[in-house]
Amino acid sequence: QVQLVESGGGLVQAGGSLSLSCAASGSIFRIHAMGWYRQAPGKQRELVATITSSGSTSYTDSVKGRFTISRDNAKNTVYLRMNSLNPEDTAVYYCKAGVVPTTTLTFRDYWGQGTQVTVSS
Repeated sequence: QVQLVESGGGLVQAGGSLSLSCAASGSIFRIHAMGWYRQAPGKQRELVATITSSGSTSYTDSVKGRFTISRDNAKNTVYLRMNSLNPEDTAVYYCKAGVVPTTTLTFRDYWGQGTQVTVSS
């Protein structure tokens, strides 16, 4: 069984910063790419940022220069540092990890439960 647990969401004023973290636990053989997604009310879930196991990163255009994704492979944890937040960043943020569990040795994606980020104007 593999679980992803997110933390760090909350309420912040426009221009402020927040940091999210997502820790994977359980019977993990290997973690491949990890990423953050978000879903605003009435909108589809969208990709925010991804990071490979070797540290290569990519970002959606709207967060480039403001958000930074990183990971600690020893802790099976991915982070998202969010600066210069604006109300359009308000959403539930989800982490995703591509994991090979020791129990199945079969790759699949796992999702966290989501954490709310609210940016007030």
